[in-house]
Amino acid sequence: MGVAKTRVLVIDDEPQILRALRINLSVRGYEVTCAASGAEALRSAADHRPDVIVLDLGLPDMSGIEVLAGLRGWLSAPVIVLSARTDSSDKVEALDAGADDYVTKPFGMDEFLARLRAAVRRAAVADADQPVIETSSFTVDLAAKKVTKNDAEVHLTPTEWGMLEMLVRNRGKLVGREELLKEVWGPAYAKETHYLRVYLAQLRRKLEDDPSHPVHLLTEAGMGYRFQE
Repeated sequence: MGVAKTRVLVIDDEPQILRALRINLSVRGYEVTCAASGAEALRSAADHRPDVIVLDLGLPDMSGIEVLAGLRGWLSAPVIVLSARTDSSDKVEALDAGADDYVTKPFGMDEFLARLRAAVRRAAVADADQPVIETSSFTVDLAAKKVTKNDAEVHLTPTEWGMLEMLVRNRGKLVGREELLKEVWGPAYAKETHYLRVYLAQLRRKLEDDPSHPVHLLTEAGMGYRFQE
């Protein structure tokens, strides 16, 4: 498997801006997903687990601040806000809601791309001190988002990685079913417990030496799941 592309979610209801950003980011090697509404944005964030988000404040179905609050409840990826509003109070509100940067429309593409690269770098620095977790069966590198077993890299889907990462970051602790669903799939999926059984079974098949008798990815009946080194 090659080097993973940086995943960018662009949220804007102006088709020309979506098109311009998609083209400019794609030709520079980014993996781009676009959304034209707040509801679509929240679904896309849960499905694609973006590394960085570009968010317009003026959306048709809900305010960008509402979308930002929804994302910040379960996603730590940096968010760059786009807005035609120049009032400082709008900038303060967005930054207080969890935005990492604020770009005023109209903007120059070179400046925007520099801001995006800076946000990605800051996030990478924050991840650089994340540990490598070794078990008797497999190794998890949180910073590189990579799992190896028997000296070979194990391919995980974004959802499988999200679930494993949540458990590994809370190693030794019980992670409740609802907490796990909200973190990996998003708040709208908090009651879909059957997702957990399906994806945990897939992780066990890929990582445990004996998937039918797991020793690292454990179920606490009726409560949740636990990762044990």
